[in-house]
Amino acid sequence: MSASDRKKTASAPLADLRALRGNLGETLRRRRAENKAGSRAKTTGAAATAPLSRPESELAESRQQASGGIILASYNIHKCVGTDKIFDPQRIISVIAGLRADILALQEVDKRFGARHGLLDMAELERETGLRPVPIRPIAPQGQGWHGNALFFRAGNICSIEQIALPGVEPRGALIVDFYFKAGPLRIIAAHFGLLRRSRALQAEAILAFLKTRQTMPTVLLGDLNEWRSSKNSSLNGLHAYFVEKANAAPSFPSRFPLLTLDRVFAAPPDLVRSLAVYDTPLARRASDHLPIQALIHLPPAAEQTIQAETPAEPPPLP
Repeated sequence: MSASDRKKTASAPLADLRALRGNLGETLRRRRAENKAGSRAKTTGAAATAPLSRPESELAESRQQASGGIILASYNIHKCVGTDKIFDPQRIISVIAGLRADILALQEVDKRFGARHGLLDMAELERETGLRPVPIRPIAPQGQGWHGNALFFRAGNICSIEQIALPGVEPRGALIVDFYFKAGPLRIIAAHFGLLRRSRALQAEAILAFLKTRQTMPTVLLGDLNEWRSSKNSSLNGLHAYFVEKANAAPSFPSRFPLLTLDRVFAAPPDLVRSLAVYDTPLARRASDHLPIQALIHLPPAAEQTIQAETPAEPPPLP
């Protein structure tokens, strides 16, 4: 590596930090303006409207009204260590139970060093939530995840499971699972992208390269993508060649005072995601340094007709 290359590599994290500082300032100014506007509305007697980031949002009601509605959720559980520095897996399970998710993507389910064993009681999680783990090959014999990623589902059949390694400075990976529901097929990509901008861009490219080798179907990419920007400087802009991101994504990190939209949902086709919310409760703010996110999806009729014509019979469940 030349001296100039080393200088560029060393300056990459600094560039990210400068961008983060600018983003934090912008977010703080926006939130102060929103708080002032909310205070003025209260003093004038305006009707109170529950914020999107609250769990008692329109998400559950919309799901009941929408035929074929499915709730997805993503949650970085921070190895079950809360903002109070207490290791408490049961607290994480309690937060997950409140999500009422049909499909759940978790990040950081294993210890990072040593034996890298799993941190959740899977039997207790299933008893409390009805969610079953997608069977995968863990990164370690006693682990529960693929590079910390685990995926859970309530109903439907699993048609295929792929575990791919993602490029970058840190070891990262993604789970890609094709489900079949009564409404039709759905592909879920659960991922945890890297801390460096260049790594995230490479990881997005790897996801797109994989999708080019597979049959087209309704697809959702979700997880802690570690990117707070949505401008031309975002490391995730390459994903827009395939996906659309819901415009009203809300900050989910840090959980005590959310400022950054690190946990993201990208979908194809564009109208697949109907609602998006951050699950913000006092317990969720203590349980992890990230807040969970929820997305209501609905398989579009046009996509159902096209794909069901290509796959006329429901695939059998995996053994």
